[in-house]
Amino acid sequence: MHGSLLLVEFGAVLLGLGLLGALAIRFQISPIPLYLLAGLAFGQGGLLPLGATEEFIATGAEIGVILLLFTLGLEYTAPELVGTLRTSAVGGLVDLVLNAAPGVILAVVLGWGPVAALVLGGVTYVTSSGIAAKVLSDLDWIGNRETPVVLSLLVMEDLAMALYLPILTAVLAGTGLLGGSVALAVAAGTVSVVLFVALRFGRAVEAFVDSPSQEVLLLKVLGLTVLVAGIAQSLQVSAAVGAFLVGIALSGPLAHTARDLLSPLRDLFAAVFFVFFGLSTNPADLPPVVGLALLLAVAGMATKFATGWWVARRAGIGRTGRARAGAALIPRGEFNIVIAGLAVAAGAHASLGPLAAAYVLILAIVAPLAARVVEPMVQRRSRAAAAGGAAR
Repeated sequence: MHGSLLLVEFGAVLLGLGLLGALAIRFQISPIPLYLLAGLAFGQGGLLPLGATEEFIATGAEIGVILLLFTLGLEYTAPELVGTLRTSAVGGLVDLVLNAAPGVILAVVLGWGPVAALVLGGVTYVTSSGIAAKVLSDLDWIGNRETPVVLSLLVMEDLAMALYLPILTAVLAGTGLLGGSVALAVAAGTVSVVLFVALRFGRAVEAFVDSPSQEVLLLKVLGLTVLVAGIAQSLQVSAAVGAFLVGIALSGPLAHTARDLLSPLRDLFAAVFFVFFGLSTNPADLPPVVGLALLLAVAGMATKFATGWWVARRAGIGRTGRARAGAALIPRGEFNIVIAGLAVAAGAHASLGPLAAAYVLILAIVAPLAARVVEPMVQRRSRAAAAGGAAR
């Protein structure tokens, strides 16, 4: 009986997502906000909570993020990644300082203490790689000049999370300097090993997964990606970083074939990820903190847009590309909720969980809409400025 209920619920979820996607196409908007709102409506405290499929959807959501970042990694080679990270170090530092500041400042002003400041700074800092990747794909921005700049910042943020999460876990658990140092060393070592393999043994990895059979190739690529992501996550490193680096290790015709094979799976599980994000949020927890969340969201939009604009300008990209870069960095998502969840589980300030959920939900909904309108808005202003200059 439970199995049949699972099939009914999951089938209804997929059909509902298809209908919402069709609605989004009809009105030429991103489907992401609709997926999030659907999850909110059918999660805990929603209109019609789903029971049988919640664990299944949670696993699908993790796979969705992994596939989104893997397919992004396929767009670049390991030398390109290293070169971009080297040139974007300053931008990464600006990103960290500018975007962690609103959370830290709010926690200090509210008197929540240094631990809450560390938590909230992480919540406001990191962009959702999953949502940003979906936005880049939906709007066909992958081939734009500013996209490597955006991806370099996303990768640097994920690598920063690989260092931040062990430190935060140690602080919340009260394990002291030694425990935090060991966790940090394991995380840094894992990232270094995976990146080294991607750089030096990319051809060997390609030879291992390559096959004339599309079925075998699909199973090998998917299995390797999920395996590496799982190992990375078990060693306190982002699963998204592991998946991204597997994509980096593959190049040439094999990368194109893998992208074509995995694109339908990526789209399916990415939609499930956004639904699960909404499912994990209880609507009843949001009203008490919505004012603070809106304040943080406005600040977060401004600081991320400023970061993308500045870094893209530094790379010699025009005004429209700078605006696209800024808009692509606005969404928050999976890491932000994980950070708040760790804090709540450790008994930190009770408002951190609902505040992070409301903050992320606002930006996850607003960001895809902002990304869609920012390009024509900047182009109209540029044409108006050019016309005004010609008239003078």
